[in-house]
Amino acid sequence: MNIGEAAEATGVTAKMIRHYEQIGLIKAAGRTGAGYRVYGPNDLSTLSFIRRSRDLGFSIAQIRDLLALWQDRARASSEVKRIASDHIAEMRAKMRLLEDMVGTLEHLSANCHGDARPDCPILQQLATGNAETSCC
Repeated sequence: MNIGEAAEATGVTAKMIRHYEQIGLIKAAGRTGAGYRVYGPNDLSTLSFIRRSRDLGFSIAQIRDLLALWQDRARASSEVKRIASDHIAEMRAKMRLLEDMVGTLEHLSANCHGDARPDCPILQQLATGNAETSCC
């Protein structure tokens, strides 16, 4: 299977397949006599694993570790669970930051009249980090 077919079958773009090869996340593909990449069933399984891992927000480093564990039949599932638990904690922290950002924007937006006046707490916050909410 060529790179375009592998991309279509796995949902990973050809550009990302090349990138994953370049950074060593996947092994270099076999080549035809003309130099075209050739992918087999194991390559497709690995690419699908990577895509699903990325869909869940795992970093490249985490995926590298998960791939190693997936390929190690003697692995301890405790290590896999640790990686997943750490990732959950990271996502929860990001969610808290996003909630704080939403709260800040809601507050700034509620205090900006959005009319013809030039004063705006949203722009003031972006420019200086300090918003006077009584201006608009």
